[in-house]
Amino acid sequence: MHAGVVDERAFGLHAGAAGALDAAQWAQEPPMRIGHGFDIHRIAPHGDTKVGGPFTIGGVVFADFELGIVAHSDGDMIYHSLVDSIFCALTLPDIGQFFPDTDPRWKGVASDVFMQEAFRQMDQRGYRVGNIDVTLIAQAPRMILRDHPLATAERPFDHKRAMIDNLAALLQCPTNRINVKARTHEEVDAVGEKRAISCHVVTVFERKS
Repeated sequence: MHAGVVDERAFGLHAGAAGALDAAQWAQEPPMRIGHGFDIHRIAPHGDTKVGGPFTIGGVVFADFELGIVAHSDGDMIYHSLVDSIFCALTLPDIGQFFPDTDPRWKGVASDVFMQEAFRQMDQRGYRVGNIDVTLIAQAPRMILRDHPLATAERPFDHKRAMIDNLAALLQCPTNRINVKARTHEEVDAVGEKRAISCHVVTVFERKS
């Protein structure tokens, strides 16, 4: 059994769960599925004992950022939101049921593990990525930097491009199927006050030909 795989029967996801409807009506997977995922984490100074490691978003490590993510795993909210959107589209239990924060196996683990399981579930059901739209909401750190060592006068350095590359590699799809955008929270509420960071993801699957 793969790490984190749940028994679908324990959640009522079994033949006949639709009641009186003819089972043949549900035998064919639809040509497209859509899922939404959301995640939010508190962020705190690195001296906080609940901060699990370096600040990581979309697989990109912000080693010089003064705050860390409070989470059981590495707290990568792009990966967590995306995993939840995949499970949602497949009508599976959420990420917290697959990988509960009460399980010591997931303490400090890189969220690549969760992404790999989400891809396995998607692939096993005969789907591939149609497109993915990510909205990261964070007052800091900044995603686009003009003073980054790899920036040029014509082209500032954009961390989101590396995030897209990471997501495409984990989900085995072209980068042109993935969009990552970021916005601040206009200094409003916990996110705007740099006490939290959040993310929304919408995922569309298409049947593999």
